[in-house]
Amino acid sequence: MKKVLLLLPVFLLIIGAVRAVESPKHEIRAVWLTTVYGLDWPKRPATTEAGRKAQQQELCTILDRLADANFNAVFLQVRLRGDVIYRSAIEPASKTFSGKYGTMPGYDPLAFAIEECHKRGMECHAWFVTFPVGTDKTVKEQGKLSVVKRKPKLCKRHNGEWYLDPGVPETADYILSMVKELVNGYDIDGIQFDYIRYPEQAKSFPDKAVHKKYGKSARLADWRRENINKMVYRIYDWVKAAKPWVQVSSSPLGKYNRIERVPNAGWTAYESVFQDPKMWMQKGKQDMIVPMMYYLHDNFFPFVDNWVENCNGRLVVPGLGAYRMDKSEADWTVNDITDQIDYSRYYGGAGAAFFRCANVLDNTKGLYDELKDNYYKYPAQLVPLTWLNDRIPASPGDIRVEREGDELKLSWQKPAEEKEDLTYTVYYSLTDSIDTASAKSMLATGVRDTVLYLPVGANEERGYSFSVSASTRYHIEGLPSPETYYYLSKFPK
Repeated sequence: MKKVLLLLPVFLLIIGAVRAVESPKHEIRAVWLTTVYGLDWPKRPATTEAGRKAQQQELCTILDRLADANFNAVFLQVRLRGDVIYRSAIEPASKTFSGKYGTMPGYDPLAFAIEECHKRGMECHAWFVTFPVGTDKTVKEQGKLSVVKRKPKLCKRHNGEWYLDPGVPETADYILSMVKELVNGYDIDGIQFDYIRYPEQAKSFPDKAVHKKYGKSARLADWRRENINKMVYRIYDWVKAAKPWVQVSSSPLGKYNRIERVPNAGWTAYESVFQDPKMWMQKGKQDMIVPMMYYLHDNFFPFVDNWVENCNGRLVVPGLGAYRMDKSEADWTVNDITDQIDYSRYYGGAGAAFFRCANVLDNTKGLYDELKDNYYKYPAQLVPLTWLNDRIPASPGDIRVEREGDELKLSWQKPAEEKEDLTYTVYYSLTDSIDTASAKSMLATGVRDTVLYLPVGANEERGYSFSVSASTRYHIEGLPSPETYYYLSKFPK
């Protein structure tokens, strides 16, 4: 206890010093949007056309509010517990959307979510629960559609729940087949693996016979880690061969391993559940790590350092426990969350992800307002993925500004030499010069169209300078276009 008391003032002093960090131009701002049990979306199944439209509008409202607060990424849960929210030939559709396993709600939730995220300048990453496949009740409800029934050799029952066994070689084949279906079938920006580890109380996981058959002379702990390592490497290599811009990430436990600064760290990825994300990054088989860092003070700050020190140039995005602000959880304050954002920004984190979406949008203890009004006041571009591709795109041309009623219409031309998909950032200034290095100069980023409408006051008299840049799907930004000046006047030109 004495050590904690000594550490806390140091961290508080550090946080006080970094609050002045200017809002970064590049930063990942994400939420985990949970579909299991309808926790975030949807609130109820759709059995009619009206229900379908209500589900879709519910998601649009969620995304509108995230966009209003300048979030730029959504981790959407696409695989729950042996069931999925997209059209699959491998696993049944989730009952969350239709009320019945194996039945779609009259539309494809994943395709719809991707389109709506992209409309708002946000990326959509497929959040994939890897090994858990449900309770006895879930398996019974899924019936013959359950992977436990279809692939019994791959499954083990442990502490009342069913899991795919990472030690059975065919498990990797099965997971990869689902990855192929997702990546080939949808315009996802990334795929993120959750529960890509052995379960709680892993020491009693019933894989002795499998270890004896396939483990040869390897220690159980080393063999288990290697089972997951090989799967991670194989998936990463396939994704990069198929669509190299699709980001591959995982959300491991928040503490990689026991470190000298915190000898009593408790539950860790490496020791407790046989995850080795450090090795994944060292081998270059991850683009981003989003560790679930739902802890405070000395159980948070030193572990951010540990992740960043071992990231091999890949992105570290601490997962922040917004749910911990709830009084029924840990009753955290809003400052507990913002201190973590400050620390991550200052010490090498690439952004933040919040668990869960609803805990942000509910504005518990003013968190949403604090993000919207202060921390995420200005837009942020996504962090460049330079290890994948560092090609710089050409600049957009023919920037035009026109008034249409109570809106300004900005339009531009995609560079003729660019054949791949691009996104655009729109910069502005109220003076003659635009500081494109500052987040404060960005009106919008992640724009996928070549037009943007801006509301203006009916009697507004003001001059604006605009510029537009293009970015590749690897978030590499080209040079901004020459500035275009427009004087807004209530009088006709």
